Formats: sequence, structure tokens, C-alpha cells
Amino acid sequence: MADRTVAELRQKIAQAREVIAHLIDKAAVNGAEAHRALEYFGSDAFDRDFLPWPHIEEGLRPEELNAANDD
Repeated sequence: MADRTVAELRQKIAQAREVIAHLIDKAAVNGAEAHRALEYFGSDAFDRDFLPWPHIEEGLRPEELNAANDD
């Protein structure tokens, strides 16, 4: 990957983290999972198993899981 592409992807991830933090704040969500997401998206680490649902290639999609329908 070109250095410019890597730099732009890092900036995009930083923007995503800011959006997530804003949405969490607006929703008054202050749980452990919210903080876990912010920490994850604020770091350079990649965790293939970060998502709390099975990967698409494993079968169920998020909207097919009961947890995705929680209000």
C-alpha cells in the first residue's frame, strides 16, 4: 500500500473513532462495550475477532442475531 493510502486510512479510522465517541455521548451510553470499541478503534492493533457476532463467512449476519434487534 502506498504511504499516502496508509496515512488516509489512519485518518479515516481516527474520524470513525470520533464519530463513535460522539454517538456514544449523545446516546448516553457509558458501558464497557462502548469503551472497548473506543479503545480498539483508537489503537493500531487489529483483532479479527473484535466483532461480537460471527463473521459473515461463518453464517449469521448481525441483523439476523437477536442481539442486533435489542432496543
